[in-house]
Amino acid sequence: MNGNGNQNLSHIRNIAIIAHVDHGKTTLVDGFLHQTGVFRSNQEVEVCVMDSNDLERERGITILAKNTAVQYKDHLINIVDTPGHADFGGEVERILGMVDSAILVVDAAEGPMPQTRFVLRKALERGLRPLVVINKIDRPNIDPHPAVDKVFDLFVELGADHDQLDFPYIFASGVKGIATKDPDNDPGENLIPLIDMILEHCPSPKGDPNKPLKMQATILDYSDYLGRIAIGRIYDGVIKANTEVALIDEYGARVTGKITKLFTFHGLKRVEADKAGAGEIVAIAGFADINVGDTVCDVSVDEALPRIRVDEPTMKMSFLVNDSPFAGQEGKFVTSRQLRARLFKELETNVSMRVEETDNTDTFIVSGRGELHLGILIETMRREGYEFQVSRPEVIMKDVDGKNFEPFERLVIDVPDEYTGAVMQTLGPRRGELQNMNVEGATALLEFIIPTRGLIGFRSEFLRMTRGNGVMNHAFLEYREYCGDIEKQRNGVLIAWEEGVATGYAIQAAEDRGVFFISPGVRVYGGMVVGEHSRAQDLSINVCKTKKLTNMRSAGGEVLVALQAPVDMNLEKCLEYIESDELVEVTPVNVRMRKRQLARK
Repeated sequence: MNGNGNQNLSHIRNIAIIAHVDHGKTTLVDGFLHQTGVFRSNQEVEVCVMDSNDLERERGITILAKNTAVQYKDHLINIVDTPGHADFGGEVERILGMVDSAILVVDAAEGPMPQTRFVLRKALERGLRPLVVINKIDRPNIDPHPAVDKVFDLFVELGADHDQLDFPYIFASGVKGIATKDPDNDPGENLIPLIDMILEHCPSPKGDPNKPLKMQATILDYSDYLGRIAIGRIYDGVIKANTEVALIDEYGARVTGKITKLFTFHGLKRVEADKAGAGEIVAIAGFADINVGDTVCDVSVDEALPRIRVDEPTMKMSFLVNDSPFAGQEGKFVTSRQLRARLFKELETNVSMRVEETDNTDTFIVSGRGELHLGILIETMRREGYEFQVSRPEVIMKDVDGKNFEPFERLVIDVPDEYTGAVMQTLGPRRGELQNMNVEGATALLEFIIPTRGLIGFRSEFLRMTRGNGVMNHAFLEYREYCGDIEKQRNGVLIAWEEGVATGYAIQAAEDRGVFFISPGVRVYGGMVVGEHSRAQDLSINVCKTKKLTNMRSAGGEVLVALQAPVDMNLEKCLEYIESDELVEVTPVNVRMRKRQLARK
């Protein structure tokens, strides 16, 4: 099957699965793997097996693109599961470059969403003709047919050509592992109708195994044993292990080297191979400096394949060595050397990210595609044992013909109609412009164009305002001219006066000053943010004050103190909350907010 050098590539299909977050891509891939015999009948398999790291499982989102391969009717189907969140668009764009078709998965109830628009636009721009899967038809009281019309309208809006508009579609339930063309009369038994549709409508790859080798690196992986591993598609020729090839980088520079290991894919496993032919997706090791978009080719080839273009980052933040009074007490990796090494290691595989060194050796500027993109890196490093500080996220401005341009996003909000006025009133000062409003029953769907700056800190306020009943989604739209200042959206903060342990007595005495983020028994230091003030200015307070004991009072009196529940501030909320004169201290054990200039050392 693999690498037979046969000129007929009709047995291969290379497809990407694209969709909005939580529309069921990964669950659908699970069904493919089970029903094509990748797993033994008695094998224990985790749900969403393609979401391989802890953060992906916890959040229920795909962060890193991953590929698998299944065998069906003498065909090899390479499937790439892509992230649905726009912050990881760098992953999606690269994947679309190495496949010949895409499966667009849409939730039958929700229809196309903002990230659906984002990933679909990328697919249409590349000339792909997507297959549409209307997923989650197993939900009660769902009519899946209107979702097809909404998808068609979206195709028209995004400028699809006649061939793309004539897209094949099927209805499915990834959870139940069924697909059917007529859900009203045929409930479906398995996913075989969808797999047959892939073989019928997805083109086989173009390529000539008899031409000199040409392959492009699309995904980067890293192994402690093999070094950098490049995953990509062979466009022409045959690749063989232990042979000398050339590498052409983005500047046209050529280096020659040997392919030390060659892998093809079967199910979730990489299988070592001697050779592979045109149209196949393979992984190779042997080039320490290979990057996404680089061409691996025969030594006789002079011209590189067209470069993969990845959208630039839109947001940046500073990563700093921790210098708080508690520095070095909770983390395993705390020095600037260790922080620098980890950030630059991230660039090995994360092509949408940039890391810049500054004049201060303890500070690094990290740029990414959004708050979630940067937040995932911070959370990952924290779990690995790193201790550091980060600043408030800032948007990356561009100079266009002497004018300041900033990133804008398309924001879609789905809320009960009673909260519509509050949402619009909040987004006005944040420079949000209402584009569309659709009220169906008791639910309103609002669409805004808003500068990325205006969204910083909005999510937590939005959830509080709608009492958790609202859903918001946003995706990068374009750079536009700077639209003016945005007013400060937050009150001042309550700052700990001195180092010590917070007491219930002190917190209770200061409850009329605002709301707290800490509980009694928490260690604090001078300059640490412990709550939000009820007024606009900051206020320093003593949260470590203890009750003076007399012969009439006992220490047990503390137990009777009744306190308001503190506001739970996780990492994402802290990043949204802080202002420019504040930092978030991140350790494997705690996330704290503090002032840049500490009140007391």
